[in-house]
Amino acid sequence: MPSTAEGPRARKVPQRPGDRIFAGASTGAGVLILVVLAGVAAFLLVEAWPALLAPAEDIPNGEGLAVYIWPLLFGTLLSAVFALLIAAPLAVAIALFVTYYAPRRLAQVLGYVIDLLAAVPSIVYGLWGFNQLAPLTVEPTGWLAENLGFIPFFEGPASATGRTMLVAILVLAVMILPIITAVVREAFRQTPRLHEEASLALGATRWEMIRMAVLPFGRSSIIGASMLGLGRALGETMAVAIVLSVSGGVTFNLIGTGNPGTIAANIALQFPESTGISVNTLITSGLVLFALTLVVNMAARAVIERRKEFSGAN
Repeated sequence: MPSTAEGPRARKVPQRPGDRIFAGASTGAGVLILVVLAGVAAFLLVEAWPALLAPAEDIPNGEGLAVYIWPLLFGTLLSAVFALLIAAPLAVAIALFVTYYAPRRLAQVLGYVIDLLAAVPSIVYGLWGFNQLAPLTVEPTGWLAENLGFIPFFEGPASATGRTMLVAILVLAVMILPIITAVVREAFRQTPRLHEEASLALGATRWEMIRMAVLPFGRSSIIGASMLGLGRALGETMAVAIVLSVSGGVTFNLIGTGNPGTIAANIALQFPESTGISVNTLITSGLVLFALTLVVNMAARAVIERRKEFSGAN
């Protein structure tokens, strides 16, 4: 009799045409994203190459490429990081309130409002910050300069127009708040009901249940949403260009008249009137912003992968 040591080969399950089309389309979309990303990187590198090789006196500031880009990079990081520090905790608090504390009807209304805020154009936020928020901050920043001037962030003298880095940070925080809140809220909704009921059955209060079951489960999503908001804050253009009164330089003073610019806003303001090596210099700063955004997303991905097994995402 024939040997039965080797079992029959598993028959391959035939795929329907729709499955093959969907699989091909998904693979093509993933490859297309990589191709577009590589194309953008190649374009920036090619266009930035003349500025990278140009002597210092040919750069618009006459002091070299590093001296030109560093204040812009500093302003970009300063505004984006502080905006994230304001928006992320507030977004988590709003998501918890909407998911676990607010009445059902109020939660639905708040959810719709948050989703609508995410769709507001950035130029509208910029006009709001310029016309409404900036004048309201003149007196408070004056008080901060007088009473907390020993802190580098409130060193002063306070700006009389209110077009300061502090206002730009607040506008950016409001802009990224809906994005972070929406992602975190959906993550909290995915918390296994069994985990919540088990915590409550063991005598935990609602806050203890959130702290022990909900927050650990949504930790990876909180990090991912925060990095998504940080990415938007890093690349925001029109809102910062409208609100911020730029004078150059590197300073931690958030309420003074001397404010560092940001890379994206500087490109938007200077590009229409630039020619020759000035265009290449602006594209070089865009290359720096592209690399910074890529590093931030890679770091966020690494953190999420490390914490995934502890967060309940699996």
